[in-house]
Amino acid sequence: MVIDKDFLEQLFLQAAENPRKRMNFDMRTSTEDGSQRMLNAILPGSVVAIHRHPRSNENMILLTGKLDVVLYEEVADCGDVPRKERMKEVERYHLCVAEGKYGCQVQKGVWHTVEVIEPSVIYEAKDGKYGEDGSEGV
Repeated sequence: MVIDKDFLEQLFLQAAENPRKRMNFDMRTSTEDGSQRMLNAILPGSVVAIHRHPRSNENMILLTGKLDVVLYEEVADCGDVPRKERMKEVERYHLCVAEGKYGCQVQKGVWHTVEVIEPSVIYEAKDGKYGEDGSEGV
């Protein structure tokens, strides 16, 4: 398999047809593979819920495009306020291939999301099988 311009363009076409405005491509070699490795084509306007991975760092490498990875902390002592409204932005990583800013690592347990500025493809890698890795969203 070769990841080239044509391959990424096909991912973008699939993302455009998806109501979520994104499309994943599984890079694992078998269902027994205990990791998560994928390409994620994401278009502007896609809403990625704030989430975290309590058992694994998440490594992101930007192949094309421009986006921000936004890190949050949960503000304590908010009573009945829903968790989503208790999130405070604490850091932002601006990734842009044209600017030479290619990737980042989100430490395990850190709440985060991505905000897509222009059509982007990221390679994501985490430990643990999807759905069994303890990931949780807001």
